[in-house]
Amino acid sequence: MISEPNRRSGGMSVREAGQKGGETVKQKYGAEFYEEIGRKGGLATKQAHGHEFYEQIGKKGGKKGGEATRDRYGPDFYERIGQKGGQKVKQLIEEGKRAASDRKRAS
Repeated sequence: MISEPNRRSGGMSVREAGQKGGETVKQKYGAEFYEEIGRKGGLATKQAHGHEFYEQIGKKGGKKGGEATRDRYGPDFYERIGQKGGQKVKQLIEEGKRAASDRKRAS
């Protein structure tokens, strides 16, 4: 149950009020409104921080994601997915060779 400080008059939580407001704006202005403000926000961030900012947060996010995956699944996980990937590549190469040989015979 939601605690009292998160309730506004009328029995609505802050989250519910925000959701209701968002729905009202969506109905009034449409989805394009959100696309436009997202685009403007992205451009403002790009101008304020530059290209390096995105590189830096991308590297941090990738590193954190890799560490989280490693911690969750362990080193054996990478071995298994590597083997599966190698098997898939081998299968695709064999299929490509068969298709090429079938085309030669059909010619």
